Amino acid sequence: MASMWPDMIRSAAGTEGLKFFPFIFTLFMFVLFGNLIGMVPYSFTFTSHIAVTFALAAFIFIGVTLIALARHGWHFFTFFAPKGMPLVLQMLLVPIEVISYLIRPMTLSIRLFANMMAGHTMLVIFAGFVVAMGIFGILPLALNVFFILLELLVAVLQAYVFTILTCIYLHDAIHLH
Repeated sequence: MASMWPDMIRSAAGTEGLKFFPFIFTLFMFVLFGNLIGMVPYSFTFTSHIAVTFALAAFIFIGVTLIALARHGWHFFTFFAPKGMPLVLQMLLVPIEVISYLIRPMTLSIRLFANMMAGHTMLVIFAGFVVAMGIFGILPLALNVFFILLELLVAVLQAYVFTILTCIYLHDAIHLH
């Protein structure tokens, strides 16, 4: 278990990414805690709010961009135009690459926010069915237990996906192409 994290970072961000291990591990634990805390009745899932997930993703985006600029200087901007690309294709590809790069914080944050919001909303709705049906709420109760287990899996998986995507963005910053 202990070697899982360095191996994950090494495979996604390269050997140079290992120096960011404390940040990556802390990020995973923070997102996981945020996802799991909502499973406790009457608690608050802060990762189910777009403002929180976008702030986290924006911090990662700015940090990764600063790492890339510090490491590569102005050469970082060649990330948007691969070598050997004809000028005609560059006129089409560069705007697409720039837009793709700039929407990273939005896609990273929306993925986490939407999954956490949808899962917790579903649990609340099915819990309402159990209460409304009274003694006949056995089937919705069984479904709710299944959905709770599924939501636990989704909480862990979304923390992992958020962390892996951060490692991939870090890899892009360290290695460019």
